[in-house]
Amino acid sequence: MFRAYAALVALGLIWGSNFIYMKWATDLISPMQTVFLRVLFGFLPLAVIAWKAGVITRDQLRHLPHFLAMSVLATSFYYYGFVAGTALLPSSVAGLLSGAIPIFTFLSAAIFLREERPTRQMAVGVTLGFLGIVLSAQPWNGADGVNPLGVFWMLAGTLSVGASFVYARRFLSPLKLPPLALATWQTGFAVLTLALLTDFGGITAIATDTNAMWGAIIGLGALGTGGAFLIYYFIIDRLGPVRAAGATYIAPVVAVIIGAAIGEDVTGIEVLALALILGGVVLIQTGKRNSLPTLRAKVG
Repeated sequence: MFRAYAALVALGLIWGSNFIYMKWATDLISPMQTVFLRVLFGFLPLAVIAWKAGVITRDQLRHLPHFLAMSVLATSFYYYGFVAGTALLPSSVAGLLSGAIPIFTFLSAAIFLREERPTRQMAVGVTLGFLGIVLSAQPWNGADGVNPLGVFWMLAGTLSVGASFVYARRFLSPLKLPPLALATWQTGFAVLTLALLTDFGGITAIATDTNAMWGAIIGLGALGTGGAFLIYYFIIDRLGPVRAAGATYIAPVVAVIIGAAIGEDVTGIEVLALALILGGVVLIQTGKRNSLPTLRAKVG
């Protein structure tokens, strides 16, 4: 159990640190190029481990449409939203906005899954979460405040991955596929689609900054994508999905702390926004009549 909880904390640290790596990378290359590098170097270790474990089979190809849908919702568009948003925002603000993922997951489930009936406590949680999002965006500051386009991209990313949870619950859970197989298929197809959509001109500029280069390859890719999947599966197996979801509460806190450590202006408003978002998430998670299984997705 000690190793399981240590892994949970490590996962929260990995997810929370992803935002500074995204910030470094997008100072040199485009968000799309950053996403491509992240998914590529996340897919490679997953593919090797999945091949050695023998979890990929030819028969799984009949589920190709679902893998493609998940590659967009839970990988390429989700990551692009986070990277594009982080490029325009302080990493601390981007990190705390990522804490809204469970809120959008709940809203998607309430709309598309009949068995997910909302309770009064969950409604209060959603309200608190959205108050936190408004505080994060600080619309009263106008052009001098938080970049609204950055907020839009972060929320688009959270909505995408939230919808992916519902899609997986409805279409993939009944298939009983190994989680490692699903992760490998969806990241593999994401690599292919991103390779077609990405303009690679100037991508080598990331090699001019060692921190940015290794942050993208190791921090975002090998650890933040491939490693995060594997650690998450481990703690789900040891602790169950509800406790494993605790890593999503750690990540925004880590992102805010890192932002403050590198000199970003973290005010009382950001701290209050973080508290409201996390408080809303806790109310949603503890107020469910029927628990929505936690899907294997990353926060950062």
